[in-house]
Amino acid sequence: MDIAPITYDGSSTLATQIIEGAAVDVFASADEKNMQKVVDAGLASDPELFASNTLVIAVPAGNPAGIASLADLADPANTVVLCAAEVPCGAASQTLLQNAGLTVTPASLEQNVTAVLTKVAAGEADAGLVYATDVIGNDDVEAIVPDGAKDVVNHYPVVALDAATNGPVAAAFVAFVLGGEGQAILSDLGFGAP
Repeated sequence: MDIAPITYDGSSTLATQIIEGAAVDVFASADEKNMQKVVDAGLASDPELFASNTLVIAVPAGNPAGIASLADLADPANTVVLCAAEVPCGAASQTLLQNAGLTVTPASLEQNVTAVLTKVAAGEADAGLVYATDVIGNDDVEAIVPDGAKDVVNHYPVVALDAATNGPVAAAFVAFVLGGEGQAILSDLGFGAP
C-alpha cells in the first residue's frame, strides 16, 4: 500500500489548498475556523476534536533579552515575531494580547508557527508566541507560560475528506487519532485533551 505524503503548513494555507483542489485524504487543523472553511466548501462533514493547545512565549536559550511576561513583548526594545492573524497561532496570539490589554508591534508576521519558532531559535528575535507543544524537546528555545494562556485554547479538529482516494484508510487514520492509543501519543507530545 502506498502511503500518501504528509503536508505540514499553517491551517489557513492547508484549508486554501484543499478548497482549491489539492488531493487530500485527511485534514487536521490547529483551529476550528479553518476546518469550517473546508466543511462550508462541501468537502468534508462531521469533523471531530482530537486535541487542544495553548500559547507560550518562546525565547532563545538563555533568554538573552530577559523576557519575563507578555508585557515585555510590548516593549519596542525587544524584537518580537508573531504569526499572521489569519493563521491559528496568530488569531490566538491576538486574543491573548488583547485580553492582557497589550499592543505589540512585531518585527514580522509569519505564515505558520514553525517560522516563528525558527526565528526565535536562531536568535533573530528576542521572543515569539508559539504553541506549548512546539517548544518541547527543542534545546534552542525556552518557554515562558504567560498569564492568561489557559484562557486562550485552540481546539484541533480532524476529518476524512469526502473525496479521499482511500476512504476506509482515511477513516481508520481518524479513528486511530481519536482512539486511546492516538490520544496517548498526543498527550505524550504535550497536547491537551480535546
